Amino acid sequence: MTVGGAFRTRWNRTGRRSRWTAAGIAVALAAGGTAWGVGGGDPPRVDAVEQRVQVVDGPHDDQRVTLDTTFYKPVGRGKAPAIMLGHGFGGDKHGVANEARELARAGYAVLTWTARGFGASTGQIALDSPDYEVKDTRQLVDWLAKRPEVQLDGPGDPRVGMAGESYGGAIALMTAAYDRRVDAIAPQITWNSLPDVLFPNAAGAGPEKGVFKKLWAGIFFTSGSFGAGCGRFLPSLCAMYQKVAEQGGPTPDAVATLRRSSPASVADRIKVPALLVQGQSDSLFPLDQADANARAIARNGAPVSVVWYQGGHDGGDSETGRVRGLVRGFFDARLKHAGTSGTSGTRFTVTRAGGLDSSTQQVVVREAKARTYPGLSGTPRSLPLTGLEQTVYNPAGGNPASVSALPGLGALGSLGSAAPAGLPTDMPGQTATFDSRPLDQPVRLTGAATVRLKATEDPAGRTSASPANDASAAGGPLFAKLYDVSPDGSAAPARRIAAPFRATGGEVTVTLPAMDYRFDRGHRLRLVVATTDMGFATPPQPAAYKVRAVSGLTVPTDPSLVTAPAPIPGWVWVLPLVGLAIAGALLLGVRRGRPRDRGTGVPLEITGLTKAYGNGHLAVADLSFRVEKGQVLGLLGPNGAGKTTTLRMLMGLIRPDAGEIRIFGHRVTPGAPVLSRLGSFVEGPGFLPHLSGRDNLDLYWRATGRPAAEAHLDEALAIADLGSALDRPVRTYSQGMRQRLAIAQAMLGLPDLLVLDEPTNGLDPPQIREMREVLVRYAAAGRTVIVSSHLLAEVEQTCTHAVVMARGRRVAAGPVTEIVGTGRRLEDAFLEIIGEAP
Repeated sequence: MTVGGAFRTRWNRTGRRSRWTAAGIAVALAAGGTAWGVGGGDPPRVDAVEQRVQVVDGPHDDQRVTLDTTFYKPVGRGKAPAIMLGHGFGGDKHGVANEARELARAGYAVLTWTARGFGASTGQIALDSPDYEVKDTRQLVDWLAKRPEVQLDGPGDPRVGMAGESYGGAIALMTAAYDRRVDAIAPQITWNSLPDVLFPNAAGAGPEKGVFKKLWAGIFFTSGSFGAGCGRFLPSLCAMYQKVAEQGGPTPDAVATLRRSSPASVADRIKVPALLVQGQSDSLFPLDQADANARAIARNGAPVSVVWYQGGHDGGDSETGRVRGLVRGFFDARLKHAGTSGTSGTRFTVTRAGGLDSSTQQVVVREAKARTYPGLSGTPRSLPLTGLEQTVYNPAGGNPASVSALPGLGALGSLGSAAPAGLPTDMPGQTATFDSRPLDQPVRLTGAATVRLKATEDPAGRTSASPANDASAAGGPLFAKLYDVSPDGSAAPARRIAAPFRATGGEVTVTLPAMDYRFDRGHRLRLVVATTDMGFATPPQPAAYKVRAVSGLTVPTDPSLVTAPAPIPGWVWVLPLVGLAIAGALLLGVRRGRPRDRGTGVPLEITGLTKAYGNGHLAVADLSFRVEKGQVLGLLGPNGAGKTTTLRMLMGLIRPDAGEIRIFGHRVTPGAPVLSRLGSFVEGPGFLPHLSGRDNLDLYWRATGRPAAEAHLDEALAIADLGSALDRPVRTYSQGMRQRLAIAQAMLGLPDLLVLDEPTNGLDPPQIREMREVLVRYAAAGRTVIVSSHLLAEVEQTCTHAVVMARGRRVAAGPVTEIVGTGRRLEDAFLEIIGEAP
């Protein structure tokens, strides 16, 4: 497991060209998906030079180290500014190679290197120490100054910026403090003060009386030692960690050593423009670390912009493209056009989740911006808290422990409200709770809330066999965190980060973890104070504490933040023109070729259907079957059986290599008029996310060019059963809501043949039962339904007939009762059939 480097996502740009006829687009929309051609080509080639660079470091400049580097030459002519790109802890230069190539294509000379003690570089890990890693990077700046591709500001002075995540972000800050040749920095998810990170104290008493963040510290030192003793750490660092881990708390030597590797120790020297990007899902380096760096750099008179994004060391949305775009824009302003402001003049940006985009099935992320960074205190609002003094217990051994974050487990570390049932978020008897009143209006908390608490150890909770240890003498550790309580009483962590402090017996002001979070109207804010947390060291002796809220909760807000609307893809703006083309094509089809006799012909007949893809894979082989009026047919088969390919050919989206498909006696080809009698939902719903459900249905029907009276909209809305949600943007819908809307869209116009792929995905059991009844009634009215599904028990109750496919071929067909036989379930028959398939 790596820290920082483990959470980097590869980002490749490719371009594809495609052409769609208007009728083809209409069919794609009917299928529940939208496709658009995107122009592009292969990205420009980037020339890279691999080189081992010799450096001298150590307190006495007596250590020789070989650094493994790659230099990416800028694409284009002339000299270019340089960017040094660092990697995360436990990683190496290869982890930032894709980002380096992107920057090179943008016209930068880029240098990546593997830090001492990692990968192919020699030396030992010193945690970004001024005596070691900082001396190394300063010599890399010397090396850049000699490259003919690099632009110089003076002899030996290259125009250079530094960027990187976590470990690589800290070295950017440290190098800027020690080397004035660095012109701009863009550190991400990194630290200001390592002792305050590893021994936090939310009551402001400093790391000397902090609580040991044992799990993250363990990940740091085990990933650097590679599971064998001290590994590639400096022996002094390894000994320091082992003593801290044995003691369960800080030592003066540890605090002093970690402070030397912290930007906080040289904060008055960092005087270059900075873009500070920090993650909201980060229990290792929370938002307060970027805040401390921002305040220090601003005090020095340098311009600084702050970005809070959705990701971090605990997972979350990495927003890779967005963050890299911000970094590149910042360097464009500061290195290519020196003197201008980066990030469009905005000093503070927060990204916020805004529901789901049904066209991509991804969470919509919006940006809220302000022209000044408010810090963590913002505009305060006071919320009174209810709850009397409460007694809480620390169990013997500190187990079972409450869980806030799950360090080192990526996305599992930011479970949020989606935590699995049974996860011990807070243990009974170990937590005190204090609630606000229900909110009369929404509250957006942006910053770090504070509360004044009094926590005293209760001597009655200690046994004679369990004397106080050093940690207890300093005050037993407690952990404060904030929950969002809905009107139905369910509670979810606002952020899975705890604020540790010690029960000293007096009143203390506790600063809760910084966050950006909206509490809705009618909800309550809940302050929870726990005696244990899995991520921190707690005393093994049992203890009891009395906890009382002395004040209300002070919640910071930032009214100056303006949330930009979610970006709408460019193709949305040409939709009216496309809609006209679709309508014209359909009208031509209806007028010139639409079958006059709607009541005759077999609903579906497939004969000898065959389709092979370019790679030689035979997806469908000589498939034949027939579906009669009034039947509900289940198309079954394991993954890769050819079901989806068959449905795509049925809808005219792809052409078969052999055989034919006839709907009501008419041969199916792309854009065939008979397809107007088919309603389909295949491969996920495709809606315009910024429109409401009702507007999506209306727009879809208008695009067909058919009269509004033929839509049977009321019947479709009854099927969707979305209530008031019909008038909300579809991007806010859950998967089940989008699924129901998609099926209603497929049923618009009450088509004679209805084709549905996995129609019950995302539906709960009552909705599945209702969907079953809808399909049975639909077929009973004289229409035909084809369902592809993996839920065999549901197929058995819904379908009258079935076709079973395996390896592209039909291996069974007929009434479900005949396929099942006597005394078997459809699942048993299905497994037997595909098991015997050749």
